[in-house]
Amino acid sequence: MIVFTLGFARMGEIDEEIEQANNISSMDAQAYKVADGGVDDDGRSKRTGTVWTASAHIVTAIVGSGVLSLAWGIAQLGWITGVSTLLIFSSISLYSSGLLADCYRAPLSGNRNHTYRAAVKTYLGGRKHKICGLVQYVLLVGMVVGYTITAAISMLTIRKSNCFQKRGHGAQCKFSNNPFMIGIGIVEMFLSQIPNIHKLSWLSIIAAIMSVSYAGIGMGLAFTKAVLGHGETTSLTGEEIGPNLTAADKTWGMFSAIGNIAFACAYLQILIEIQDTLKSSPPENKVMKKANVIATLTATTLYMLCGCFGYAALGNHAPGNLLAGFYKPFWLVDMANSFIVVHLLGAYQVMAQPVFYVIESWASTRWPKSKFVTKEYPVTIGKNNLKFSVNLFRLTWRTIFVVMATLLSMALPFFNEVLGLLGALAYWPLTVYFPLEMYIAQKNIKRGTSWWFGLQLLNLVCFLAALGAACSSIHGLYKALHTYKPLKVTQ
Repeated sequence: MIVFTLGFARMGEIDEEIEQANNISSMDAQAYKVADGGVDDDGRSKRTGTVWTASAHIVTAIVGSGVLSLAWGIAQLGWITGVSTLLIFSSISLYSSGLLADCYRAPLSGNRNHTYRAAVKTYLGGRKHKICGLVQYVLLVGMVVGYTITAAISMLTIRKSNCFQKRGHGAQCKFSNNPFMIGIGIVEMFLSQIPNIHKLSWLSIIAAIMSVSYAGIGMGLAFTKAVLGHGETTSLTGEEIGPNLTAADKTWGMFSAIGNIAFACAYLQILIEIQDTLKSSPPENKVMKKANVIATLTATTLYMLCGCFGYAALGNHAPGNLLAGFYKPFWLVDMANSFIVVHLLGAYQVMAQPVFYVIESWASTRWPKSKFVTKEYPVTIGKNNLKFSVNLFRLTWRTIFVVMATLLSMALPFFNEVLGLLGALAYWPLTVYFPLEMYIAQKNIKRGTSWWFGLQLLNLVCFLAALGAACSSIHGLYKALHTYKPLKVTQ
């Protein structure tokens, strides 16, 4: 993680070069044309995205395996606070996403902002866009590592389930995560050669279907248990303080739950990049707002059903993973975990593509005459004439990226705690602060007006929620360090 962070910390030094890359040269345009089969009116890749492909990208990004932790989150907060928190943060994300969608094009020139950071530079300028870039790309790298760990855990769960089925639930079935992480890394090496996010629609659609499927299985199992009257004890205030739960642990749990719910509803870190895949007509901001509504309603509905049914079934002691509360039928639980793996393979790419783009844009501007960096080699395979192109720099650097992310996942098995910290720190600036500040600049809202105070109040509330979640993540990270054993992960 340190290597990635130091690399992205150079954003300020290479900023002008990347900005030049955003105004792509004719050589780059030709390279994109070879890779993608056509270019847009500004020399970039031909955009073919629709409201449905954008919705699929968003659902793939927003409905992660974190949906399975919402029952635990509601158990920490209770029925009233838990459900209210979920609805509030979903509404905030939907509101902010609409503001950010309007920032896709520059106000006077109408030029496209191809990245979130470019939009911040257009409207806010100064150092803010550099801070935005650093936060955004470090978070995306962190999520890639977190997805590798989570997918490996799901694969491990399937193997343990098969072991329990054969030997009984009391058997000692412990295995290492590492072989599964290596396998995921190998698959991602191939998927990472998809040229850009424009070509990910099919993968995002599959991943979105998988996310809805495993969430539906978890919801169905919980609903069945609750309806049959086998549900555990629940309460309006969640898990109660007692012999097994101190007031301090209750407080940390509540902060962590608020952070998990807030971050589960956030996807604005890749919104502009998704919007950049949409056709120019109808206007991208209108299409993106429709996609935001579709995806947010879909995600929130799944969240509510999984969280509420899961809490009703598993009660105040609901586990962090909803599926961990069910062991039978084995085949159905195994199917749900396999869906998680497929979904995270796609989500990995949705999160990684903006990182790939920024490095490759910088390299093509830094070495525009290098064939290693810019030349595309067309390849045709099979009788069906399957066509794609190979770029040596893309092949090399993306492979190195996946290898490093995989090694980091293996070395830091408690990285989910680190990811929780990154998510808590990134939620406020990327989902709330920058969209609101750009909206204020765009609409020229005067300081001191009631409208300005309302937006700043929203800013403050979300900042405090993120701060509490960050403190909780640091507390969890401190506890995880006491059991840290590098590269020796068994469950």
